Amino acid sequence: MHATQYEITLPADYDMGIIRHRVATRGHLLDDFPGLGLKAYLVRERSAGAPVNQYAPFYLWAAPEGMNAFLWGPGFQGIVDDFGRPEVLHWAGAAYGEGPAAGAAPRYAVRRRERIGAHEPPAEAVARAVEAHGRLVREDGLVAAAVAVDPRHWELLDFSLWAGPAPRGAGDVFRVLHLSQPGRASLRRGRHWG
Repeated sequence: MHATQYEITLPADYDMGIIRHRVATRGHLLDDFPGLGLKAYLVRERSAGAPVNQYAPFYLWAAPEGMNAFLWGPGFQGIVDDFGRPEVLHWAGAAYGEGPAAGAAPRYAVRRRERIGAHEPPAEAVARAVEAHGRLVREDGLVAAAVAVDPRHWELLDFSLWAGPAPRGAGDVFRVLHLSQPGRASLRRGRHWG
């Protein structure tokens, strides 16, 4: 599993209805994309209390070929054409799980990024995150969650989808406008090594 995300931060007075319309008319195009586990079409809006207006789709890829086909194909080119070429954040998957609300449509997503300290062994940091993930996937309202690692910057990522309100103080909170999930069932559950 690979996780990717790009963030398109928009002006404070940007009409976020444009993004909602974009997702409503184009979101379905990835509903059967080969190699895609899931794509959460995420937004944050200043009018809802977020620090920025932002469109920030998040992907869990079941196969690297799917990720490559998207990035080098017309899907990502549409983003480049409309907004310029954003930096694509990338993490190697460490764990994935489904929660008690797995059958529900997610309304919110939470993303938490944490640096692994220079003196902390990476294996210990990842094991700690996967252990916390094991507790998270049992929480009421959780649809699905993933843990991933960026070994270039030594950063942990915790990502979760929620059927109801996101837990307070858990990280960056986004609204989910649409969820494409053609390969969600093929995302390997549990720890992704050893």
